[in-house]
Amino acid sequence: MASSEQKLIFEEPEDGVRKIVLTTNIAETSITINDVIFVLDCGKAKETSYDALNNTPCLLPSWVSKVSTQQRRGRAGRVQPGECYHLYPRCVYDAFTEYQLPEILRTPLQSLCLQIKSLKLGSISEFLSRALQSPKLLAVQNAIEYLKVIGALDENENLTVLGRYLTMLPVEPKLGKMLILGAILNCLDPVLTIVAGLSVRDPFLTPLDKKDLAEAAKLQFSHDHSDHLALVRAYEGWKEAEKDLAGYDYCWKNFLSAQSMKAIDSLREEFLSLLKDTGLIDGYATSCNGWSYDQHLIRAIICYGLYPGICSVVHNEKSFSLKTMEDGPVLLYSNSVNARESRIPYPWLVFNEKIKVNSVFLRDSTAVSDSVLLLFGGSISRGDVDGHLKMLGGYLEFFMQPAIAEKYLSLRREFDELIQNKLLNPQIVLHLHHELISAIRLLVSEDQCDGRFVFGRPDLKPSNMPVVPPQRSLISRTESGPGGDNSKSQLQTLVTRAGYAAPIYKTSQLENNQFQATVEFNGMQIIGQPCNNKKSAEKDAAAEALQWLMSGTRTGHDQLLTKAEWIRIDLYCMLHGADLRLEQSIPLVPLQIVRPGAVIHPLS
Repeated sequence: MASSEQKLIFEEPEDGVRKIVLTTNIAETSITINDVIFVLDCGKAKETSYDALNNTPCLLPSWVSKVSTQQRRGRAGRVQPGECYHLYPRCVYDAFTEYQLPEILRTPLQSLCLQIKSLKLGSISEFLSRALQSPKLLAVQNAIEYLKVIGALDENENLTVLGRYLTMLPVEPKLGKMLILGAILNCLDPVLTIVAGLSVRDPFLTPLDKKDLAEAAKLQFSHDHSDHLALVRAYEGWKEAEKDLAGYDYCWKNFLSAQSMKAIDSLREEFLSLLKDTGLIDGYATSCNGWSYDQHLIRAIICYGLYPGICSVVHNEKSFSLKTMEDGPVLLYSNSVNARESRIPYPWLVFNEKIKVNSVFLRDSTAVSDSVLLLFGGSISRGDVDGHLKMLGGYLEFFMQPAIAEKYLSLRREFDELIQNKLLNPQIVLHLHHELISAIRLLVSEDQCDGRFVFGRPDLKPSNMPVVPPQRSLISRTESGPGGDNSKSQLQTLVTRAGYAAPIYKTSQLENNQFQATVEFNGMQIIGQPCNNKKSAEKDAAAEALQWLMSGTRTGHDQLLTKAEWIRIDLYCMLHGADLRLEQSIPLVPLQIVRPGAVIHPLS
């Protein structure tokens, strides 16, 4: 609700009209309405709490404290006689707590734990155990584990170099990470806007009587599945309007809060000053914005900050669902630009906040690809087989060509070292590492096929390159394997014996009335060839999966990559001082990354 609408509660009604004010517990102490005579106290309030077991903040209705009931009673008769009616029995009132729970017991503790380490107060758990009302041990452990995952603490709970920088910034650690990487990658201006916007009240207003118009106004700022980039565009438009002294008109037309916009503008200047104090940027802000126009890079920086706040996008026939590691199925707030989409062409969403109301809702989300997550997410490790990479202890899994997996591992190692060295020595000139940064920018900008690593046939996308046939026949079609001669039975037997869930088949009808099936298992998707009917398409996809699992065709795809393309990838990794002059002898074409598990084709 806009501030102008909130102020209507102070206006005196006309004769014969009774004014009714609906309010949250903000009215207990913050405001006085002179003409209030009667107060109806329901005894309930939506209060922030923290579910340590599921690691989820909650906003659920609960009974208030006895002190709160006294404050509510005091709203009546503030300046004239009045009455208060408490709508609950005496036995319920007697069960109320005397006071509200302290904030240390109701909120996540990441920022507090970081402050404890910055002040050198010893063990976090031991220090908090001496509090007057100490938080649950599980809540403390969750906070420590989070700080380790984002790289602020090492395994011994000591501050890392990144952690020391985060203590200099008076924002949540995830927002501090965004500021730091935005400064390092010369993409600071939009990141300042995003961090400031997430630190103030949501500038996008949604009046109850104009909800459709407000949602349409927000949609005009977003066409790339990102609430954060919508915020950036809204602010940039407001800033331009301010030059012509039309800021209020701009906010009115676009359902934006002028007060929030001014707060964002002020916080941007404050954050910029703090970053200068850290030494990460010099006195000239323009030198930190060389790549501020690169929206793909901005998306990657958002992922870097918000990780491990990530959920998977699971598509069905008509829509999609979202799942997180701790909560299972989750929902988006209705004011999110992604909530209005029937399809999100990315496999993941990173989000700023999740909160449990009746269900778990995500707030402020941005869609990201596998490549962005691998390069800007958490630490990655090798899986059980070649081409298998893991993140978050195996909760996130990626399957691709073994050679490509090695490239991503090498590139990520180089990138982490660059950030570490830049934090240790802010005077390092990023231009000297332009090959690495250019490689990363290209990889995150050229993601295609929904940004997901998927295995498929070489002819999945049109290509001018000759297709190299497999070196051997499909096992499932010419030989008897586990589960009999039916390729679907063979695959199911093989997968279930390995301890995984049974394969799932998705079939779509093509324009030529043929059918093409995709089989999914253990986080992997494999596409079959078009067939005349649905049943044959599913068998073909199963046969393709069996061939990949049991034969040598995983390396067969490598033969389809031109020397120029592999040099292009090798240049990214900069392994052992690779000879960068090779680029001069072989002309390189722009690359379209078509499901890196399959093939990389040059763009026509």
